[in-house]
This record gives sequence, C-alpha cells and structure tokens, in this order.
Amino acid sequence: MIWLTWRQFRSQAAVAAIALAVVAIVAAATGPGIATAYTSAGLGDCHARCATDASNFVSSLNRLDLLLYLGSFLLMYLAPALMGIFWGAPLIAREVETGTHRVAWNQSVTRTRWILVKLGLVGLAAVGTAGLLSLIVTWWAGPINHAAVLSSGQISGFVPRLDAPVFDARGVVPLGYAAFAFALGVTAGVLLRRTLPAMAVTLVAFAVIQVLVPNFVRPHLLAPAHLTAPVDSSIGLNVNAGTGQKSIQLAGPFARPGAWVLSDVIVTPSGAKLPNVTMTPSGAELTVLPKACAFMLGAAGPDPTGLRDCRSVLAAMHLRQSVTWQPASRFWPLQWVETGLYLVLAAGLGWASVAQLRRRRAA
Repeated sequence: MIWLTWRQFRSQAAVAAIALAVVAIVAAATGPGIATAYTSAGLGDCHARCATDASNFVSSLNRLDLLLYLGSFLLMYLAPALMGIFWGAPLIAREVETGTHRVAWNQSVTRTRWILVKLGLVGLAAVGTAGLLSLIVTWWAGPINHAAVLSSGQISGFVPRLDAPVFDARGVVPLGYAAFAFALGVTAGVLLRRTLPAMAVTLVAFAVIQVLVPNFVRPHLLAPAHLTAPVDSSIGLNVNAGTGQKSIQLAGPFARPGAWVLSDVIVTPSGAKLPNVTMTPSGAELTVLPKACAFMLGAAGPDPTGLRDCRSVLAAMHLRQSVTWQPASRFWPLQWVETGLYLVLAAGLGWASVAQLRRRRAA
C-alpha cells in the first residue's frame, strides 16, 4: 500500500523537490550577502542609533533582494494552499470519481488502512515540504525581519515579525497551515466526491480561515499586555494629501519595538474613547477637543500662542492612553500555540474523512 501510494504521488513529490532545490539555491546565493550587509551596518550588537542604522541597512539592499523578500511572502502563502488544492483534494476524490477505489476496497487491504496510509504518507510530505520551505525563508529573511524591529516603524513597508504579513510566513506556523490545508482538501474530496469542486471549496475555505484567524483568533491565543498612561503634551497635525482633510493626533508614551499593537486609543478620565478629530476645509465644527485647539484645523495653521493654549487645555483634561499589545518576545509562543491549533483541526478533519469513508459503500 505504501508502494502504491508512492507511485501515485511521485510526480507531485518530484515537483516539490525541484521547487525546494530552486529556493535553496537562490537563498544560498543571496543570503550571505544580506547577512554581511547586516553585520556591516552594526545591527548585530546595536545599542544606539539602531533605528537609523536599520533604515540604512534596508536602503542598501538591491532590487533583487527586495523582490525576493516580497516573493517570500507569496511563496509561503501559496505553498500550503497549493498542497491542499493539488495534494489533498484529489487524494480520495479522484479515486472515487474514476471508480478505482472499488479495486482497493475489494482487496485484502481494508479501506481504513487504505486511507490512513494515503493520509499519513502524503500528509507528512506536505508538512515536511512546508517545514523546509519555512526554514530556508526564515533563515534568509532573518536580518531584514530583525532590522524591521529595530527601525521602530521608520522603514516604510517593513513590519515586525509579529504582524500578520510576516508572522504567517515565518517560523513553524507554515507547517500547521500545510497540515490543515491538506486535511481540508481531503475532507472536501471525501464529501463532494468530485475533484474540481473539492479543489474550489478547499481554496475558498482555506482563504477564509487565513483571514479570520489573524484578525479574530490569534490576538486571544495568549493574554495580551495592557498599558494605561497619561498622554504627553505633544500634538500632531496631519493633512491627507488626497482629500485635504486635517486631523489632530495626540501623542502617547507607548514605545515597544517589535510589539504587535492590538488597540491604541486615547481615553478621558471617565473611560470614553477620544478619536482623532477631523475637520474639512469647509470648517466642520470641532465637537470633541476643546475650542482652544480649533485653530489647529484652520486654514491659516497653528500659531505658537494658540499651540500653548491648546496644550494647557488638553493637560487639564487628564487624557490617558490605553494600549493593548502582544510583546515581541511572544513570537515563538504564539507560533507554537497557533501551530498546535491548526494541527488539532487537521487531525479532526482527518478523523472525519476516515469515519465518512468507513461508512460509505464501495458501489
């Protein structure tokens, strides 16, 4: 049974091996140069001017390195989905669709053993492939990801590794994604018994799950940290270049490099949220902040006297900043917890597939 499963899977395995080899060669060719530039920028043991040095390091990367960095996200997003679509969905659906399952079920091999061998062999291949891909990509992009943390948000387009775009494509979670996508594809194939519909359902369901988990599940996998502190006297005025809309922003004391900020709001002593105040060029009324700050949104712009008055009034309001975040140190704990969650879901889907096939007639 193992030999038969391997013969059916060997073409997919060959494609995966070639893809892994290409990724490894590209990483080996370009990775040492990135690591050398990182060390030369002094980021390995940075203690001062880290944000500036990190920004200079990223700016020194050539266009190929930046394209490969962006491509690494696409690769790690697509790999688990493709395994679910092309490895999981056809695994049982194609056998049932063509009727070849009847041959296997009428031999000495039980249908339970038949599906368990298929699930085990191809499932382990999916997890192993995703693990090797993630290992290569995580090693290659490590200096860039660390520079994004040190930059404290100064590098446009580069976010710390706890943020969703990076978190999903690094570490061990791609293993969980691959296991879940594969099991999802198998389950869809068992239930629908048609290859193309099973592939379509797998793609849609996996995409939906990958949107829901980072936004609604991951923030609560570990209890987040909280901070409530007085707002300082800094006041920022932003102008939207497209709409001409102006907004006042109050600055708070929060500064945690690499943190994943879940919520950052300004609140009054009563606990009411104080949003950023906007005013159109036509002069909408200022309803949240005091009238002393209205000049900030006027066409003439702020003046020193009015700015002092505005700060004095805001100080008297005793505003506070309320922040909820996941510290940067929780990257690996969150990775392991989320990977475990996906592995449990994959095991549940696998059990459901086995149970469904055991109840089904061979005809």
